[in-house]
Amino acid sequence: MSRILLADDSQQALRLGEQILSSQGIEVVSVTDGASALRRLTDADPDVLITDVFLPTKDGFDLARYIKAQPELKRIRVIFAAGMADQFNEQDAKNAGADAILRKPFEASALLAAVQPLLEQSQTERNNKEETPGSAIDRASIRAAVTLALDAATPALIEELADRVLLVLNHQRVPVSAPRASAAPTTGPGNSAE
Repeated sequence: MSRILLADDSQQALRLGEQILSSQGIEVVSVTDGASALRRLTDADPDVLITDVFLPTKDGFDLARYIKAQPELKRIRVIFAAGMADQFNEQDAKNAGADAILRKPFEASALLAAVQPLLEQSQTERNNKEETPGSAIDRASIRAAVTLALDAATPALIEELADRVLLVLNHQRVPVSAPRASAAPTTGPGNSAE
C-alpha cells in the first residue's frame, strides 16, 4: 500500500488532503509541524512527503534537503504545497529537492496527478533496494525501531532526569550557620604574637 506523509499546520488542508488521498486507497500519516515530520520519516516510511512550504519548527525546504541528503530516505518524493498568497522562489524549491509544487487549497485532480507518478517512482526504487543484497533496509528498520522506542520512552526519561536534578540540587544546598572560628593562631598564655 502506498503511504504519504502529509505535513501542514492548517487543519483544513490536512482534512482535505487526507480525504482526497484516502479515497484512492493511499494511507496518509498527518503531522502539523516540521519537527514532527522529521521524526516520522523513518517510522512512517512514506513514499511521498507533501509538505507546506512554511511549516513551524522546520520548513519544507529543511525537510526536502534532509531527505535528499540521507541515502536511506532519498527515494522519498517531495511535494511542496503553498497557499495562493505564499511567496517563494520555485527554483529554490526545486534546488532544495521538491519534485513537484502544488497550490492550496488542494484540488483533487491536480493533487492526484502530482502524486501518482511520484508514488510509482518511489515504490520502484524501494523494490530495487529490497532486491539488492546488503541494502540499507536493515539500517532503516533499526532506525525506525529506535525512533519509536525513544518516542515512547522520552516522557519517562524527562521525569526521571528532572527528579534526579532536583535531588542533587536539594543535597547541594548548604545550611547557613554561624561563622566558623578562625584557624589563625591567637595570643594567650603560651602563645606569643611576636
